[in-house]
Amino acid sequence: MTATSDGLALDELCIDTIRTLSMDAVQKANSGHPGTPMALAPVAYTLFTRVMRHNPADPLWPDRDRFVLSAGHASMLLYSTLYLTGYDLSLEDIESFRQLHSKTPGHPEYGEVPGVEVTTGPLGQGISHAVGFVLAERMLAERFNRDQHEVVNHFTYVIASDGDMEEGISGEASSLAGHLGLGKLIVFYDRNHISIEGDTAIAFTEDTPLRYAAYGWDVQDIGEDISIDRLEEAIATAQGNTDKPSLIVMRTHIAFGAPTKQDTAAAHGSPLGEDEIRAAKRFYNFPSEEPFHVPQEALAHSRHTLERGAAQQREWQARFERYRADFPELAAEFERVASRQRPAGWADDLPRYEASDKGEATRKSSERVIQWAAAKVPMLVGGSADLAPSTLTLIDQARSVDTDSYSGRNLHFGIREHAMGAIVNGLNLHYLRAYGATFLTFSDYMKGSIRLAALMRLPSIFVFTHDSIGLGEDGPTHQPIEHLAHLRATPNLSVIRPGDANETALAWRHAIDSADHPVALILSRQGMPTIDPAKIPADAVERGAYVLEDKPAAEGARHVILIATGSELQIAVAAADLLEQDGIAARVVSMPCEDHFAKQPDEYRHSILPPALRARVSVEAAATFGWHRWVGDLGETVGMESFGASAPAGELYEYFGITPQAVAAAARRSLDRVHRN
Repeated sequence: MTATSDGLALDELCIDTIRTLSMDAVQKANSGHPGTPMALAPVAYTLFTRVMRHNPADPLWPDRDRFVLSAGHASMLLYSTLYLTGYDLSLEDIESFRQLHSKTPGHPEYGEVPGVEVTTGPLGQGISHAVGFVLAERMLAERFNRDQHEVVNHFTYVIASDGDMEEGISGEASSLAGHLGLGKLIVFYDRNHISIEGDTAIAFTEDTPLRYAAYGWDVQDIGEDISIDRLEEAIATAQGNTDKPSLIVMRTHIAFGAPTKQDTAAAHGSPLGEDEIRAAKRFYNFPSEEPFHVPQEALAHSRHTLERGAAQQREWQARFERYRADFPELAAEFERVASRQRPAGWADDLPRYEASDKGEATRKSSERVIQWAAAKVPMLVGGSADLAPSTLTLIDQARSVDTDSYSGRNLHFGIREHAMGAIVNGLNLHYLRAYGATFLTFSDYMKGSIRLAALMRLPSIFVFTHDSIGLGEDGPTHQPIEHLAHLRATPNLSVIRPGDANETALAWRHAIDSADHPVALILSRQGMPTIDPAKIPADAVERGAYVLEDKPAAEGARHVILIATGSELQIAVAAADLLEQDGIAARVVSMPCEDHFAKQPDEYRHSILPPALRARVSVEAAATFGWHRWVGDLGETVGMESFGASAPAGELYEYFGITPQAVAAAARRSLDRVHRN
């Protein structure tokens, strides 16, 4: 190894600089996790300066290797490495760790700084999203690579902690990765035996490497030797195993070099203290004890990564130009996909369905729209958590993705909702247009991944069918009640519950066109009439709500507004007919997306829900929580105040009072309340 003027090995000086910057940043912030960055600095340094194909000057180069810090609490490990290797991150950014509006938040956040490929922090999510990355890489390689032309060929590297391995989501995703033979996934398992409460032995004594071998992974245990040479040797072995994901197990020492806090829980989630930091720097024989000191030799040596990365990208670009010469249409398609653009005019002939009293379930309408959309958007892929015959989300005439071929479009996640959510996010981060489907009640299992999709502003599509007590006999375990309110409370998540086939087509168009937010499509098991498409505005979903019909009013008639979603839209329409017989004029408002309606200008919202019309009723076969925002203090909510029951759907709607008669009665009560006030 090259030596500095101080006699230190240059690589060792760079590694120690990662450690010292991490310690100093946590100390200045008086908050953070210093111990793991200190232990893992050799791994990050080796990956970023010697192994990975990446260009800090162009972090979005399509065929770059990806790095995922699943142990997101060790964020300073990543920030220090990104700064040293030349990403758009300054020393001032390092010094602003965990401060308001800084580019270095407490856990890595996608979009905040180049080089962060995915938001991590909730343990288990990073490694699970990485499975989506690698699956996408394999699927894109099948679609675009040709003989003598390899334009998609890269690895995803992950650092995962004991905590990642304890979370159930990582087991779900890792099991599927082994089943699919995702050999481009290389995970470093940092087995440091420390968690917040102390030694992991208090709760975690399984043989994790053996478990991963059972998943079908290639497992190497390199013990405590995390020298650069040993790491490179292990990585080369993993890279050569193309039909199995790889787990490289390391026994590290948290807070390596800190004299009193090494191998203790005290180094996990708290600053080390100034005295301990000075002692650690002396242990490293670091050239300065001043905070945030960066030796120029270390910075210059680390920044050779810029030259190396630029050369790697130039070599790939030259290959891509040869590819373009031989396959111009494929090259143009690859560039469009890598820029996350949909085909021009893809939705110009959006399906329209004629009015029908018979109609169909919106899950069935969705199935028809999926076939139309799949023919228009080649990168649309998806699957379900072992429920495709019920969610109706298979793409006809398309293969399933399996180890024989990744060219298919239908994904089989198995009964793994939590991992499905994360993998769908990973696929969308990696250029595909992906959806995952299950019953609405099981959205509980994947809420963490849905939340991360919203936080990252990913255009992930989550399809939830069997959306109410209308699913019937399966009973309260399967009948969602609180789920709509829960999902609607998630910022930046569009929750769309269409009321017929035409609203379903509009919902899918919006979901596929989305660029900066995930969409949850909420679909019924039971049938409902199809609305005359002429009554539904083209922007009904984007606006969130529209007036479906206004009953004619005689002079002096009382007015009420009925607001409904999904399968209850037909109940509101029938209630309006009953009220008309009593001389009450009802306006029926369809609100397929409450979130979008809330963001409309006052002028539009007031045109749909005039403030002067205070008699209002909401109708939804779910928890009524949140509906008072739209019905006000004088309005009524018709919905569920308890769990469901096991019976045919029609009986349940009668039993729980979600009927046209009940809605009409609620409207009269609201009118009386308005009159009294």
